[in-house]
Amino acid sequence: MKIPSGGFIPVATTIPVAIITTTTAATSHKLHPCFPGTSCSESQQERALGKVTGSGCRQQELIAMGWFFLKVLLVGVSLSGFLYPLMDFCISGKTTGQKPNIVIILADDMGWGDLGANWADTKDTANLDKMASEGMRFVDFHAAASTCSPSRASLLTGRLGLRNGVTHNFAVTSVGGLPLNETTLAEVLQQAGYITGMIGKWHLGHHGSYHPNFRGFHYYFGIPYSHDMGCTDTPGYNHPPCPSCPRDNGSLRNLDRDCYTDIALPLYENLNIVEQPVNLSSLVQKYTEKATEFIQQASASGRPFLLYVGLAHMHVPLSVSQPLANAQSRRPYRAGIREMDSLVGQIKHKLDHTAKENTFLWFTGDNGPWAQKCELAGSVGPFTGSWQTHQGGSPAKQTTWEGGHRVPALAYWPGRVPANVTSTALLRCCSTPTVEQLGSSEPCKVSAWSVTRPSTSQVEPKLVTGASGLSGITLFPLFSI
Repeated sequence: MKIPSGGFIPVATTIPVAIITTTTAATSHKLHPCFPGTSCSESQQERALGKVTGSGCRQQELIAMGWFFLKVLLVGVSLSGFLYPLMDFCISGKTTGQKPNIVIILADDMGWGDLGANWADTKDTANLDKMASEGMRFVDFHAAASTCSPSRASLLTGRLGLRNGVTHNFAVTSVGGLPLNETTLAEVLQQAGYITGMIGKWHLGHHGSYHPNFRGFHYYFGIPYSHDMGCTDTPGYNHPPCPSCPRDNGSLRNLDRDCYTDIALPLYENLNIVEQPVNLSSLVQKYTEKATEFIQQASASGRPFLLYVGLAHMHVPLSVSQPLANAQSRRPYRAGIREMDSLVGQIKHKLDHTAKENTFLWFTGDNGPWAQKCELAGSVGPFTGSWQTHQGGSPAKQTTWEGGHRVPALAYWPGRVPANVTSTALLRCCSTPTVEQLGSSEPCKVSAWSVTRPSTSQVEPKLVTGASGLSGITLFPLFSI
């Protein structure tokens, strides 16, 4: 891996970091002429004090009482959470002149109930549960789409599929990808002097200018699309099971329409194919090594960095390092969850020992579990979509039912993101670069509803500071509308 050299590039940038905060604005009200303390006549003041009954001042009293009850109502609604979408988003805590590192880990087809911190029945995510206890957990977070490509496009652009042009998954035969006129988070941060790296599944176009190296990432190591979209020598667990790649020139295309046997799954390092077909049983180890190596080299360079990790877990085919005796049980999925949890734990461990104080770590999923894969699919928790399932349908991936887009979400940044906090705010979508030049200490006034795409404008950097700490709810992504 080669990290680009060069000095800091003084270009204004925006990053997808935000925290919901509530502020009390000072308001001023003009006193009515008949209120005590104003230059009124004695009779007017007596009337205002209630000593004399008059229709004019009585009307003013009723208006004042109406305003009072309205304010009480608004405060109650605010505290109950209904006004969360209208609040401003910003970051709090101690600020420095150094730009923060950003690490995004995106799980594939992971259910809301697959996170132990979300669902008591899950016991296989020790590292993620620890991250939740040390950071913030969002229990009502929703991906931008319930399928792979649209969700990932929104993550990187901050725009929903109808705006960024990605409304369906890209296929092996697709010649296009994320439209070239869309600006990605990596491109914005790269222009601001960040070292940018992407490891794992891309699935936003794999030909020519749609490759990650041309979409803002200095370094890329991973597969161009889902790992069930090409044959391997280690197929893993899937429904239906697919064979290994043919050993000769013969094709097994007609074996099953869900199996790809005419092209072997490639593994890229930048623009070069370094392995084909991919050995799925060793892919997790390779991802871990490349991620930790990137963090080490980027930290040593003295420049801020963005690392985006698109995991293969928990998409089928499930492949674990150790073969399982009983593949017909839930054991393959649970083993895969533990393997993914270990990978996240190793990345977090590396960050804690190299750039803990200045790194924002965000973990979430691209969409819900693939229910049609039965015991090889994850858990939607309580969001089972009873009506839908009774009709013979799925409440998960590829649907607009809650289990299809409600996903786990965790934020971790010691000293900046409060520890062991759970947010019930209704949140949606993806990372939208909106806060610029993080070294500032000015208060944040970036609206969640006002920004829908990356910006390189010269807006003042905005952060919340002060001894009082957080006054609201921490949030990394902003809404896309």
